[in-house]
Amino acid sequence: MFSLIADWHDRPSHRKVWGLAAPMILSNISVPLVALVDSTVIGHLPHAHQLGAVAVGATLFTFMVGLMGFLRMGSTGFAAQAAGRADGAALRQVLVQGLLLALGFAIVIGLLALPFSQLALHAMQPSTALHQSTEDFFHTRLLGLPAALASYALVGWFLGTQNARAPLAILLTTNLLNIALNLWFVLGLDWGVVGSARASVIAEWSAALLGLALTRPALRAYPGQIAWAALKRWQAWRPLLAVNRDIFLRSLALQLVFLLLTVQGARLGEATVAANALLLNGLMLTAYALDGLAHAVEALCGHAIGARDRQTLRRSLVVAGGWSLIVSIGFALLFLLGGHLFIDLQTDIQSVRAAAYPFLPYLALLPLVAVWSYLLDGLFIGATRAQEMRNAMLLSVVLACPLAWMASGFGNHGLWLAFLAFMGLRAVTLGWLGWRLERQGLWVP
Repeated sequence: MFSLIADWHDRPSHRKVWGLAAPMILSNISVPLVALVDSTVIGHLPHAHQLGAVAVGATLFTFMVGLMGFLRMGSTGFAAQAAGRADGAALRQVLVQGLLLALGFAIVIGLLALPFSQLALHAMQPSTALHQSTEDFFHTRLLGLPAALASYALVGWFLGTQNARAPLAILLTTNLLNIALNLWFVLGLDWGVVGSARASVIAEWSAALLGLALTRPALRAYPGQIAWAALKRWQAWRPLLAVNRDIFLRSLALQLVFLLLTVQGARLGEATVAANALLLNGLMLTAYALDGLAHAVEALCGHAIGARDRQTLRRSLVVAGGWSLIVSIGFALLFLLGGHLFIDLQTDIQSVRAAAYPFLPYLALLPLVAVWSYLLDGLFIGATRAQEMRNAMLLSVVLACPLAWMASGFGNHGLWLAFLAFMGLRAVTLGWLGWRLERQGLWVP
């Protein structure tokens, strides 16, 4: 206990954590703000199916892109450890491998996207108007897929080098552009749902191009040459692909949970699926803000593990954990006291508002339950402990499934109770595996 208190009072650790976390929180919050603007702009159009289409279409796109989250997470862990060793050649190899993987997976996902969307929409059983609008939105969003995946790899690589300014520039510039274009295309040009999708596509390509431009000055701090011949050998790809495989399976399980939440909500009606989308915007706002602190954990812990510095590893985790708890309490109070205003700002459709209000208490509880899984994800990513992350996620899903089945008779309340249980199980399973690794002395080899 006394060592934890001493770690918390270590001022250099606070400066390091916030030096990385503050820019990432600012840039991360801009991501859900785009979803909020999308919902707000579309939510003030006359029909609920238009808001539902953006909610469902964005969920389908996020599901597919979210599966590729390993492009960011894997790049961060390996780049952080290479930076800890001051290995410029390895840093360049991680960057090139990440971008090549992004391009390859964009092609594969693009080929699978259309049949996948038809299958998902068939499972949702939407109205004709919701079905058509969702298709229009989703097909347009696919044009930004290669850029979105490239940005994942670039942001992860920058974070690994403890460069938070580049992701800040990428995400802020892109998302502010998205917001401006959304307002122009939807309200100014009256392009409706498709206009919202076009704004996102332009913003995603802007992000990728800006990120590529910023890599050159970033590499100057780490001299070295990339071994192009090594990229032709399987052995050079094996560690990254092994980590990415495990993170992919973990991301698949997580995205399936969010997809099932949307599918079940759609079955409960257009107003319910739209209301759940507005509530999940609150979760995304919380998650992206807390991820700023988790990103600091990824970079600092990965660097400490690369440098074999156990004390810095512990202090970084304690300081980031304390601040994560404080921030999560702030969000819980925000949604508890201002939840109605949060919903009203996003839509003036009375049926959607009425469907959302009863579930605000669940939204207030979510930050307090979910914060620990975000923090521990950062630790496991920085340590490139992807296998343990995968096992924890799969175990959480298996344990949550019977709870979801038992709660299915309670409508949308049962859906939210099952989701809360799942987020809590994520934290418990990660904490248990982390404790086991600590007992075995495996965090710092």
